[in-house]
Amino acid sequence: MNDAPVIALVAGEDSGDQLGADLLDALRARYPGARFVGIGGRRMMARGFESWFDIRELSVMGFAEVVKHLPRLLKLRKALVQRLLDLRPDVTIGIDAPDFNLGVERKLKAAGLRTVHYVSPSVWAWREKRAEKIGQSADRVLCLFPMEPPIYANHGVDARFVGHPLADTFPMVSDRAGARDALGLPHDAPVLAVLPGSRPSEIERVGAIFIDAARRVAEAMPNLRIVVPAANERVHARLAELLTGFPGTPPLLTDGHSHEAMLAADTVLLASGTATLEAMLAKRPMVVGYRVSPTSYRIAKALRMLKTDVYALPNILGRACGLGRKLLVPEYMQDDCTAENLAAATLDMLGDSERRGAIVAAFEFLHQALRGGLEGRAADHAADAVADFVKTPALPATGGAH
Repeated sequence: MNDAPVIALVAGEDSGDQLGADLLDALRARYPGARFVGIGGRRMMARGFESWFDIRELSVMGFAEVVKHLPRLLKLRKALVQRLLDLRPDVTIGIDAPDFNLGVERKLKAAGLRTVHYVSPSVWAWREKRAEKIGQSADRVLCLFPMEPPIYANHGVDARFVGHPLADTFPMVSDRAGARDALGLPHDAPVLAVLPGSRPSEIERVGAIFIDAARRVAEAMPNLRIVVPAANERVHARLAELLTGFPGTPPLLTDGHSHEAMLAADTVLLASGTATLEAMLAKRPMVVGYRVSPTSYRIAKALRMLKTDVYALPNILGRACGLGRKLLVPEYMQDDCTAENLAAATLDMLGDSERRGAIVAAFEFLHQALRGGLEGRAADHAADAVADFVKTPALPATGGAH
């Protein structure tokens, strides 16, 4: 009998493919002969991963899209579960994509198989009671943020903080001069990076507001240089339209290079989301704005689904890590997200070097917190947490596996 473990991973989108590839490397270092199977993308397959289905079949965004593709997704999930039940891997790791993966994990766990969910849903922001249901799917949850395991502990769920992979990507001291050289920006002018979102739907909601805010800031600061990184071709085309007729020095519109744009900037004006975490790790002061659809916002408010009154990740992390209740960076959500508010806050930030210095110091503290004082990469800590389930006996089935 071959003693090499079989480890299943299920990644549902491009970001999960990157997490899976890093985790696979760390697990292979511990188990050189292991077989890795499931669903993954090109990065995972480049490391010898056996992907049974095309990862693009799971990359569905938005409620309407999910409903449209639901029959196909359910069929795919049923086939995946049956194949995993037949193979009985040592452990199955669902990587993010909770709507798909938690259902897979629940059926496997009910059949006595070991399951891990990598990347906790945002239980700290809304619907905390989900933590208990997640525990019915996963033997262990691997968390990227330090405030998450205590929430799971309140619901009797085993959760481990493994560090955030992005904290490994950014150096503790960033190179502003090198980033400006890479983008062809001058060293002696203030620079504002503007990131209104990475999806076309986000650009449609807030793109014009952000560009209008940048225009107001540029009119008040004639020597200002602006860089606007576009996440993809569709976003680039729409941003180019919005930037038509921009006064003074035209903003630099780039294909990608969002990290370089942040590093080059004195201040970042950006949409709420993962980009705020990236700007924090780049140690760049920021002003944050966002709008969701009015219907979605009203439903979330009416059903009291939101657990937090702050939205930008640096502000959430600051509170969770003991930096007090005061917001580290200004944030303007929904009806407060106007060009006037964003421009005024951005001008205030650009004009207050003492405040920017205090924010940078807080961000350095939070960067360390996201590494948790742990030596090594987040992927190595995730692999350590998974290793507890490799070559350990399966549990008795509890029923409901089919």
